[in-house]
Amino acid sequence: MTEVLPSWNNTATKAAIVDFVTRVTHVGGSDYVAPPERIATFDNDGTLWCEFPLQVQVFFTLDELKRLTVTAPALLAKPAFKALLAGDLKTLMTLSKREIFEPAFAVHAGMTVDEFKATVGHWLQQAKHPKLGRLFASNTYQPQVELLQYLRDNGFKTFIVTGGGIEFVREVSEQLYGIPPEQVVGSSTKAKFEIADGQSAIRKMPDLGSFDDRDEKPVNIDLHIGRRPIFAFGNSDGDLAMLRYTLTGPGARMGLLLHHDDAEHEFAYDRDFKPSPFKDGLDHADEYGIRIVSMKNDWNRVFPD
Repeated sequence: MTEVLPSWNNTATKAAIVDFVTRVTHVGGSDYVAPPERIATFDNDGTLWCEFPLQVQVFFTLDELKRLTVTAPALLAKPAFKALLAGDLKTLMTLSKREIFEPAFAVHAGMTVDEFKATVGHWLQQAKHPKLGRLFASNTYQPQVELLQYLRDNGFKTFIVTGGGIEFVREVSEQLYGIPPEQVVGSSTKAKFEIADGQSAIRKMPDLGSFDDRDEKPVNIDLHIGRRPIFAFGNSDGDLAMLRYTLTGPGARMGLLLHHDDAEHEFAYDRDFKPSPFKDGLDHADEYGIRIVSMKNDWNRVFPD
């Protein structure tokens, strides 16, 4: 018999996940949930793949920004742009996630969505994490890939709900996680439709449409999914609203937050990580009904290889 979630240790956390899935899929049971309502939402950065010392899209933006500031030098006046170009991680880690992502949303204004996706795909084929020395796309968390598949095997529909750019994540979500692009909810810039010479395209604009973090996550879940999740997984205070939205609905529900406490196999950080702090979640998990997942204790491996 194939082991369930083999990269998860046989801890109380794994048992709770399996118990929850068993209860909501048991026809006739008091906690049974019909398949259309089995919605599971996952954050991406720090929940499905490595986000330290900065989110993957920030490193992508750094490479692209070098090109943009040649034609738009005024951007250097903004702290995040200036720090990115200088490779000043210390300064960047003092900024909020929204400030850090501002260049990511502005740098590709004027591109069509198809052009942007092609640029992302090419970059991910060769770009490596500065500390791990591995391709960014190889830094997915194997236990989470298994969990996503386990949920789908049990009739769940899995979504990514991320503060990262929606087109950036959609370019890799199916390949890395088995999640099709239409099941990705993320931050977005405004865009416009255009047609010329019989060809149509969606062109990205520099103005932010929605920054999908904190309270915006439940709003966008309702807007794009239209159903309240019964299972949600995040890793920071930016995910708390999504988890609390999930847990305060009727019936059986589960919310988890991943604690990065394994410096040996990845990184150890939480409260003081300014771009994505994990403080309120640690202090109030029991009060909110959230289970903390220890990367060190609940997983027996982190990456696929």
